Amino acid sequence: MDIKLYRNKVMGCWLGKNIGGSLGTPYEGIRGVFDIDYYTHDISQGVLPNDDLDLQLVWLNAAEKYGKCLDSEILGEYWLSYIVANPSEYGAGKNNMSMGILPPLSGWYNNPYRNSCGSFIRSEIWACLMPGHPELAVTFAYEDAIVDHSDEGVYAEIFCAAIESAAFSENHTETLIEIGLSFIPDNCAVALAAKTAIECYKKKMTWKQARKVILQTVPGDFGHVPPGEKKDDDIPAGDTGFNAPSNIGLMLVGWLFGEGDFSKSICIAVGCGEDTDCTGATLGAILGIINGADAIPQKWLDPIGDEIKTVCVDLTKWEVITIPENVNELTERTSLLMPSFMGKYCNILAENGVDLMLFEGTELMDHGVYKGRVYSDFNYYYKFKDILKTQPFGVKKKSVAFDVTLDYVNGISIQEGISKPIRLHFENNLVQQQWVTVTWHFPEEWTVFPGKETVINLSQRHGISAMTEAMYSFTPHSLDRGKYDLLLEIKSNGKLSTMYLPVTFILNPRDQ
Repeated sequence: MDIKLYRNKVMGCWLGKNIGGSLGTPYEGIRGVFDIDYYTHDISQGVLPNDDLDLQLVWLNAAEKYGKCLDSEILGEYWLSYIVANPSEYGAGKNNMSMGILPPLSGWYNNPYRNSCGSFIRSEIWACLMPGHPELAVTFAYEDAIVDHSDEGVYAEIFCAAIESAAFSENHTETLIEIGLSFIPDNCAVALAAKTAIECYKKKMTWKQARKVILQTVPGDFGHVPPGEKKDDDIPAGDTGFNAPSNIGLMLVGWLFGEGDFSKSICIAVGCGEDTDCTGATLGAILGIINGADAIPQKWLDPIGDEIKTVCVDLTKWEVITIPENVNELTERTSLLMPSFMGKYCNILAENGVDLMLFEGTELMDHGVYKGRVYSDFNYYYKFKDILKTQPFGVKKKSVAFDVTLDYVNGISIQEGISKPIRLHFENNLVQQQWVTVTWHFPEEWTVFPGKETVINLSQRHGISAMTEAMYSFTPHSLDRGKYDLLLEIKSNGKLSTMYLPVTFILNPRDQ
């Protein structure tokens, strides 16, 4: 793909995002069916501000500074420093991080909105930075999602990021949906919603019938209406915050029943109600990538142009983060940053600009990566969905010599005299064996098995990354505080790499 086509698709993504968000904002959070064919807000206002795009403008700044080193901890710091929004999962994630609870635990702990829509709405930035390579895009989408979501909320962003990245080289709707499904668990509710939407379309239902089936199959919490307001008696109210699956399903209803027509598709998606700014904006972005900016009907652009308005960003921090003034600038900055994320898949040519090497067809599916062995002689491949199994309790840290995931196993709660398991999962990054010394720093009244300081051999096999696991069991005593911050020190002997990990425990928490 040449750079001109790429830029046109990126522009289409951001324009579609703005259009769908503006169309859906007036209906946000309302359960019902709406027959619309155009904007219903006062179009003299131009584009409506929306967190769906806002948050990604902050991520753009983070990506420009940290590049491929970007991870959930960096994004978490940007949340706390530059984003003023605090509702629902946003507030829960920020509140947890302010207590030193790291992702992915920050997205899970005491967060009833962990399965909501706040992460899949910010997936486009990763797709635009890694076009035609969903296997790359989903790794950053994961780091993004786990800051303030868990479970279905995370699966939803992975699903969308995979589709949007693949859409740079694939345009068939059901194929793109299958690509998205390949990266998430087969039995999760997001997958069920997607499969239900496809089934409804193949049964030739109307989109209104499909909407009802989706909401009956994976109920969302917008059914909890105030007294006196109209309620759909045959559509149940879902659990609080359980909104990502249903809204992914409704977004797909718009896409399938709109049959790729930009106007028809986004109007159906918004017409289904629920989290309409999310469904409209996400679908607008997908169609914008597939068809490019040139294919967006002019009637949608005339009232809003390429203007950007923000609602969640702390603009007083302008000396640290710079927000694009319009979609054209956003497209330019995204395009300039993209080669650093694409790496070997981007050829910078002296005469013809940039040539992108995109995966095609079945290459876009989650095929798996060879990762050596764990305590056995059996080599194996892991798929991206295997990484998803480490959330919500696995906190990962990286170094040159090794990566380690500190797995809390069953959460961060502790009780007097009750043992608490911790698992360490190592990946050896060197083409050689190495010993690491693991030292725990904790209150003197506590005990740990097998010991406060242990040594672990990280094996290696024929230059392939090998994995090692170690189990520890803490028994806390003399508990007199609500929060305990321990320190884990891991040093590779004979190397410069020493890692320090904070280990946080909460006494008598309300784990949810």
